[in-house]
Amino acid sequence: MRVCDVEKYYGSDTNITKAVDRVSFCVQKGEFVGIMGASGSGKTTLLNMLSTIDRVTAGHIYYGETDITELSDEALAEFRKDNLGFIFQDYNLLDTLTIEENIVLAMTLHSKRKREIQEKCDHILKLLDIEEIRDKFPYQVSGGQKQRCACARAMIHRPKLILADEPTGALDSRAAQMLLETFRKMNHDMHSTILMVTHDAFSASYCSRILFLKDGKIFHELVRGVEERREFLNKILDVLSLTGGELSDVR
Repeated sequence: MRVCDVEKYYGSDTNITKAVDRVSFCVQKGEFVGIMGASGSGKTTLLNMLSTIDRVTAGHIYYGETDITELSDEALAEFRKDNLGFIFQDYNLLDTLTIEENIVLAMTLHSKRKREIQEKCDHILKLLDIEEIRDKFPYQVSGGQKQRCACARAMIHRPKLILADEPTGALDSRAAQMLLETFRKMNHDMHSTILMVTHDAFSASYCSRILFLKDGKIFHELVRGVEERREFLNKILDVLSLTGGELSDVR
């Protein structure tokens, strides 16, 4: 993905808010990239544009050679279905469907054969260690298990990019750590490309690269390289102290 001089303005001529201000960056295949910043820094607005939920005011977003800023609403919906996976803070599971049914729903929308759907579902349930809850309903399982179900649903059709919006926000410390280990497995073992918006330094320390936003602009970038996660976490905290990022949720 290439983001080229993207801008997003809200308001009228007399009262304009510049939420995202000429942001440019790339995400390579197989990367795990985090976006951090204080409330109002523009990170959620940026994610909404990358996920095709919102339109840019100016600039371009390319997935491969496809410029999604030039697509019609109908073409965007088709692109989103075929290429993107979503993981949200509040799970967005359907309470009337079992865990397995929530996962395979994404595949049925792609008109896949029943046998293929079942094989992929069995594989993803095993990979994310939620086989034992496949027949339970969302209200019968823990928050961490719900979020792993959401991960399975996002991954099952092998999207080009998985977009995660504060995925650990509703989880306790133990469930959050289990989910982040799941992300690590998705990234390392399944070569999933992940872009995660988070305000939590602990969550961000699992990423391979972090972009810090301040006042709608990229303020700083950190690359983990071969550093241990604890060393990377300390560097994240140092940058957050400069950006006004939130430190209260560090575990």
